[in-house]
Amino acid sequence: MADDEQRRETVSTGVGVLDRVVAILDVVEANPMGASEIARALGLSVPTAHRLVSAMVKHGLLHRDDDGRHHIGPRFASSALTAAATPVLTGLRAETGETAQLWVLRGEDRLCVASEESPHELRAAVPVGTVLPLSDKGSAALALTGAGRGWVESVSERTPGLCSVSAPVRYRGDVVAAVCLAAPVFRVSDDGPGAQYGDLVVAAAETLGRALRHR
Repeated sequence: MADDEQRRETVSTGVGVLDRVVAILDVVEANPMGASEIARALGLSVPTAHRLVSAMVKHGLLHRDDDGRHHIGPRFASSALTAAATPVLTGLRAETGETAQLWVLRGEDRLCVASEESPHELRAAVPVGTVLPLSDKGSAALALTGAGRGWVESVSERTPGLCSVSAPVRYRGDVVAAVCLAAPVFRVSDDGPGAQYGDLVVAAAETLGRALRHR
């Protein structure tokens, strides 16, 4: 106990909430556990621990498994995900000739963290760093919010004349990102982007999911 108290004192910054969040991350990294166990391990009240843990799960800092134990959350996979995305998106663009993107969830918005643009003069182009409200729809928004386990498509919903197909990237059972392939409607078959490219997009998303599991 003395060692634990010394350790918590050493990392104290005087910003109480932040110190508690970091302490929770430290304790579950070493030993995944439920909120009540976290309270006991850190000397917090149970209501305080539950409140902090619930907020951390919502922000992706923690992941709660089916047994109620908390682990380091999907937000910490973002840098590895972005690094792994480049060759996957480049391959998807080369195979289809269309723009391939990676989107992640940020609260009520989605953020583009990687993009490989189509070589065609007329193409779907969204710069890295673009933030769009989930309410604007689009297939990436649908995939990020769990609309389906396979691919989902959008045709002229967010931007007239453009269509897309997206698939979720999963890490420890959570959706952490969406691979999106976007194209002008006129270059896609009458069956839609899902029928034409859905399997390729799902395969790309699964490749990224495996990369996260083995990082």
